[in-house]
Amino acid sequence: MERLFDVAVYTVLLFLVVVTLYPLLYVVLASFSDAAQLVSNKGFLYKPLGFSLEAYKSVMNNPGILVGYRNTLFILVAGVCVNLVMTALGAYVLSRKNVLWNKAFMLIIVFTMFFHGGLIPLYLIVKNVGLLDSLWSTIIPFAVGTFNLIIMRTAFMGIPDSLEESAKIDGANHFTILFRIIVPLSMPVIAVMILYYAVDKWNGWFYASVFIKSRELFPLQLVLREILISNSTDGMSAGADAGDRFQIAETIKYATIVVATVPVLCIYPFVQRFFVKGVMVGSLKG
Repeated sequence: MERLFDVAVYTVLLFLVVVTLYPLLYVVLASFSDAAQLVSNKGFLYKPLGFSLEAYKSVMNNPGILVGYRNTLFILVAGVCVNLVMTALGAYVLSRKNVLWNKAFMLIIVFTMFFHGGLIPLYLIVKNVGLLDSLWSTIIPFAVGTFNLIIMRTAFMGIPDSLEESAKIDGANHFTILFRIIVPLSMPVIAVMILYYAVDKWNGWFYASVFIKSRELFPLQLVLREILISNSTDGMSAGADAGDRFQIAETIKYATIVVATVPVLCIYPFVQRFFVKGVMVGSLKG
């Protein structure tokens, strides 16, 4: 009976894996397929239909994709740096036991996780401080994530007080304690924060669509959204007959998705070994 139960469990898990992975596999295979054969195919896709790299050539020759990559990389690098510094500073202050009104500040911060002023007040603030139609509009207003702040604060609270006390005896100030003692001892949590913030910046498109109007400032995900939803692939299928443009557009969409997704998939394995440890440290202590 126990063996039958194990077989049933593994069967269900295998089914869930297939259901989860097949859409990803389909996108990759479709991006390498011939446009005409892909459009005419009505069944499952197990291999590329007439292997072709035309879709990727069209994507890489599109200046909008390259500009989107440049803007997204800037948002990613600058945004993650700002996020880490601001989150670490906030978590350090909130993790100190002798800070006045510490619990009150924490309550106010947690309150923002569930209630916020809304999009219109945020837009007015961004406009009034001069960040509208700027890449910084997607970075500065979101410098600290409340959930990430709580995780990092909890991790900092788990570091022994004796280390801080010995550093103070040696004349260290708060910045020295934070960046030379606390942060190096919290690298698993820092790695998790980098992953959380990086994925958020890489996938972000909504606030960019609200705050950014100049096409030369569009991040990659906004360009991708325009291609998928607005069906804006004419610039990449130029030179093709009118009857072939629809077919070519299908493979271009899949190739664009792959190009926009692969970088995150490449980064994830390098921080995976810190992921579980960092989340557990930041969630169980304190």
